[in-house]
Amino acid sequence: MKLIILLILLLSGFVVPLGYAAEVVPSAFDNFLTKFDYDTRADMKIDSKKLITLLTEKKAVLVDIRFPEETKAWRMGFGLSIPLNELPKRLAELPMDKIIVTACPHKDRSSIAMAYLRTKGYNARYLTDGLTGLAENLRGDIAKEFMEDIGMIKP
Repeated sequence: MKLIILLILLLSGFVVPLGYAAEVVPSAFDNFLTKFDYDTRADMKIDSKKLITLLTEKKAVLVDIRFPEETKAWRMGFGLSIPLNELPKRLAELPMDKIIVTACPHKDRSSIAMAYLRTKGYNARYLTDGLTGLAENLRGDIAKEFMEDIGMIKP
């Protein structure tokens, strides 16, 4: 009986197909994509050398968005560890007044995190050479000097 009533309603035009039931409202990501241009493309990237400078000047925060198992295997010793899948519920941990630099070993997940944070109003960038590139730029004496500069160890 229910099937017959549903068929009658469909044939008489009382039931609107699901695709037409709601008006499409642009999301924050839609807006991000609509405004995307060459300036945005350039502004969303940062390399390790520039990041090191901004961290030393306390103008940026590094966010390692790898999974917990990855950070247990190795971590940088500074910055925040917020896995990509936890980012939506942990936004309050990120300052709005600094550049947020997202990082993973390469750049696939960090670019997703950067785009998400930009839709939330953050000045976010992703690390183009990844955490592996950052580690390469923080070896030996350079690492010691950097950790002193950011106040993680005493000179």
